[in-house]
Amino acid sequence: TGRVQIVVLDKTGTITMGEPKVTDLHPARGVTEAELLTCAAALEAKSEHPLAKAVMARAEGMTLPDVTDFRALPGNGLSALLAGKALQGGNLAYISGFTTVDQSTRDQAEALAAQGKTPLYFAKDGRLLGVIAVADAIKEESPQAIRELKKMGIRVVMLTGDNRRTAVAIGKLAGVSEVI
Repeated sequence: TGRVQIVVLDKTGTITMGEPKVTDLHPARGVTEAELLTCAAALEAKSEHPLAKAVMARAEGMTLPDVTDFRALPGNGLSALLAGKALQGGNLAYISGFTTVDQSTRDQAEALAAQGKTPLYFAKDGRLLGVIAVADAIKEESPQAIRELKKMGIRVVMLTGDNRRTAVAIGKLAGVSEVI
């Protein structure tokens, strides 16, 4: 290891705790928080993604309807049928294929991402339900460990499947300027 020049660290579970939690619920106009969370949790119940677990934890104790025809599309989102109506959850690009996301919601989600939170968009039957933000706390020792690596002359890179804006915000908090 004496000749190591670059260290690439995964974000989730290495730099962060690996235990994402729901931080914000932003229902669309005419949608309640309960409706947004119920639909999101019903969809996420079929997913094995760490962010799904965060939504499920937030919905603990709620009675969730069953979804059918569940599909996970890696890197994009989820789809299913809820009482015969199409239900989707995922990133902005994916959801935009099913419904219109107004500029106010986009701005709200951008602000959440700038805080290191991951915005998850949900739609039902062609209508935006809203955005649920999820965040994973940085491990207490991560910034110090990254400083130590840099002092040793090692280039530190953070690798993540998260959206760019959120990833850059987490990288900044941890002391990593190079994010992939």
